[in-house]
Amino acid sequence: MAYRNGTYVAFHANGTNYPLNSDIRYYNLIKAWSEKAGDDFCIVNSHDKTAAVRDSSSKETLRRSLRERLNSSKNMVLIIGETTNQDDDWVPFEIEYAVDTCKIPIIVTYVDIKTPIYDCAPLLPKLPDALRSRIQNKTASAIHIPFNKKVLQDSLRFTFNNKPNGYGEGIYSANAYRTFGL
Repeated sequence: MAYRNGTYVAFHANGTNYPLNSDIRYYNLIKAWSEKAGDDFCIVNSHDKTAAVRDSSSKETLRRSLRERLNSSKNMVLIIGETTNQDDDWVPFEIEYAVDTCKIPIIVTYVDIKTPIYDCAPLLPKLPDALRSRIQNKTASAIHIPFNKKVLQDSLRFTFNNKPNGYGEGIYSANAYRTFGL
């Protein structure tokens, strides 16, 4: 069994590696927060735990690498942008493996939301079917947060041994959001 201390970040790449045309820009921002000297935001990036795989590699090679990274992860951050629910290959695969096999919680962060989330039900249509169905059948453990550094930092405490409440519909309280300055 792998040492599970990493955070796996999933996002819809929109079939491009150009940052302004996909949600990779938010992944890069999370990495920048973590790499900034003197900042207390820190993630152990599961993507750094295995050798890089080219996008031109075979699907099975890519799947093997993704499984290895997920096996080393304590949680998954799922970046939800405007097209994430249209992804029909990699993001659904990552969600299915994370929930069904690795049993890790999903930290669902919405890039277009900057205010507290008190009810995730109106946001469920933004999710890929792979996660929405697992929330509905209560097999996924998830917390729904705005894309905010302080909120994300706190949510990283949720792991396979410390899952958020709410059976996939987890949210923070108003008091918690006040402590985050929201």
